[in-house]
Formats: sequence, structure tokens, C-alpha cells
Amino acid sequence: MAANYWTSTQRRHWLFTRERLAEIRENLKEKDKLAHQQFPLPDLRHLNIFFNQQLTKLGKRMSTRQQALATAQVYIKRYYTKVDVRQTNPYLVLTTAFYLACKMEECPQHIRFVVSEARGLWPDFITNEVSKLGECEFALISEMNSQLIVHHPYRTLTELQPELGLTSDEVALAWSVINDHYLTDLPLLYPPHVIAVMAILIAVVFKPSQTNFHGSGPLSLAGALRESGGVAGALAALGGGGDKNGTAPAPRIQKIVNWLAESEVDIKAVIECTQELVSLYEVWEQYSEKQCKDVIARMKYEHDNMRER
Repeated sequence: MAANYWTSTQRRHWLFTRERLAEIRENLKEKDKLAHQQFPLPDLRHLNIFFNQQLTKLGKRMSTRQQALATAQVYIKRYYTKVDVRQTNPYLVLTTAFYLACKMEECPQHIRFVVSEARGLWPDFITNEVSKLGECEFALISEMNSQLIVHHPYRTLTELQPELGLTSDEVALAWSVINDHYLTDLPLLYPPHVIAVMAILIAVVFKPSQTNFHGSGPLSLAGALRESGGVAGALAALGGGGDKNGTAPAPRIQKIVNWLAESEVDIKAVIECTQELVSLYEVWEQYSEKQCKDVIARMKYEHDNMRER
């Protein structure tokens, strides 16, 4: 994206503190306490995982670039800071976010094609009426105040690859970490360059051969991060001249540490992002796609019934 992040609407209007984000969600809850009591939803991160999986299914059917899917996920997060998920058809929202993101990321899809593919995936929730998606698109644009440009960490990762001498395996792992951060609140809490640096540190310190994402093995990323004290522990060890056995860090790793020391990157923020990611991978262990699907179906059914009364 050619626009400057530092003067962007993303930085000025869509970056929150944790306290402010919690307050926003609490205010949504206060507006309809009864709905929150009647329809308790799964952990927000579980919902994010579910939404991501559904978007990925739609994206694969339409051969869509990853950045468009990432932009769609950010749109969904922004929209649900303004509207309670219980008052919506989440499948229509994510389909609309996908359609809008494809236009913004210059890989547009015809609206009828999007509706057709989405209906093929979720026939109980998506109708053949193209106007429904059009109405939802207007709602998304309105709630986001037409602030649709999204800056992603992928660009920073690509720019830093030659400067930091990252291998292709490390870039691939860092890319995966960036993909996963969209399943958390991090896109609403930290600038994209902080996320990119976190992903690079994880990729460099924890080699792909040692890592199994999403807790699917004894040497999962979450386990590896916990055992070493996270990126904070890794930085402390490297900054002290080596690991706990006194082994000096590799020259390339030392180069990255030196670069960090000279940069203006907020190391505390990088550490907080890492902790959030570890928390995601731990929660992922208890994720159930069926549970999320059933809860959303029940919620949508009751919501439609209430509207008809």
C-alpha cells in the first residue's frame, strides 16, 4: 500500500489501548444485556479462528491472495467494535468483508460470483439475493467511516528480509506468525511494523524444524516460547552474549539483535505481542469448530425469530 502508515486513518482511528478496546466491548454488552445472557459466545479467539477458517475456505474457492483475506479479517474486527456480533449474520458479514477487501486490494471479484460461492459454502445463511450483500457492504463502509486502507506487517517483513539476512524458511515461518496474529486483537492494538519484528524474532530464535504450529506436538511454538521465557528471554540471553550454556549467538542473530538495539522499535510492545500469540496457541488447543458453528447457528435462528415478532 503506497500510503504512509504514520499519517493513516489506521493509526489515527483504529489503534486502541487494551483498556479502550475492553471499554468498547463492554459498552456493546451494556446495550443488550439480555442477548449476552441468552447467547453466550465462545472465547473471542475461538470465534476469530472460526471466522478465519471460513474466510480461508471462501478464498481458496476464488483463488484469492492472502493480503485480501487479511484485510477482510481486519474489517470484521473493526465492524465488531461498532456492532455486536449477536445482532448480525456473521456469515454475511465475513462474505461482505471478503468482497470489499478484494476491491480494496485490487483483486476484485464479481458480486454475483462471491454470493454464489458463499452460498455454496453456507446455504443456510447466504441467500441468492445480491442486494443483501450490497446492503451489508454499505453498513460496513458506514461503520468504518469509509476508512478502508489497511497497512499489514507483510510489507515490513519483505523489506527487512535482505537487511537482516533472513532465510526463506525464516520468512515463511514469520509469514505464518503474521497470518496467525489476525486471530487475536493485535491488529487493533499495535502498529504493523511491531508485529513484523515479533514474527521475525520468533522465526529466527525458533527454527521451523523445532516448531509445530497450533500446539500440534511436544515442541509446539507455544511450548518453545514458554520454555525459553518467550522473546524476552531470548533477547536477554542474546543480549548477554549468548545462551544459558554460554554459547555465543550466531553472527546473523547478533546482527538482528544489534539492529533492534539501534532501531526505534518498542521492544516492550514486541514482547507483549509475543505473549498474546502464545496465549492464542494455548487457547487453540480447546478450539472446536463444531461448537462455534452450532452457537452461531442458534444465535442466528433466535435473532431472525425475534425480528419476525
